[in-house]
Amino acid sequence: MFGRKANFAVLFDMDGTLIDSEPYWMESEQALAQEHNGNWTHQDGLDVVGMSLDFSSKLLKDRANIPLEPTEIVDRLTNEVQGKLAKAIPWRPGAKELLLDLKKHGVKTALVTMSMHRMAQQVVDAIEFDAFNIIIAGDDVTRGKPHPEAYQKAAEALGFAPNRCIAFEDSISGLTSAETAGTLAIGIPHVIPIPENEGRTLWPTLVGVTYKQLRKLI
Repeated sequence: MFGRKANFAVLFDMDGTLIDSEPYWMESEQALAQEHNGNWTHQDGLDVVGMSLDFSSKLLKDRANIPLEPTEIVDRLTNEVQGKLAKAIPWRPGAKELLLDLKKHGVKTALVTMSMHRMAQQVVDAIEFDAFNIIIAGDDVTRGKPHPEAYQKAAEALGFAPNRCIAFEDSISGLTSAETAGTLAIGIPHVIPIPENEGRTLWPTLVGVTYKQLRKLI
């Protein structure tokens, strides 16, 4: 760490922002639907990107006529995706490099995801350095994205006002959550486009993003 601690925090979404795991989720969703002779299209998978697992599991149950409870669907999908991650974690370009730079400069960070805490912990444990101060996961909140609760809890846990936090998100739902919470939210579109809105910030990638660049924003 160089010098005094930074006076802002950085909050990262996980699926699609830190890791390229959305294809893992979609594969598992389609396999579960096919197992029960149901239909779950690629577009259906795109429609739930960034949403809470409670919402997406209920939608999957209804559309594909799956005779499991939503909680059972969440556990099944999470187990399968964790199994895929155990074999290979596809990191998004620039994400780990930025985390390391933030760590060196004493910036507090949070992982804010709608995936289960156990899956988020698996990803965090795979990083070669102590990248995150806290994890706020889908089972740590009562209202999932696009509600702002997850980002509000993350900012509070790190000891910062939301307007002293920069949040990175790849989905419309997640970006809406971060914006509504009052963070400086930056969209990094990946598998789905994010519409441009007045006052909305969109970047093409995290490659080359640094602490020095972020401190000028806030």
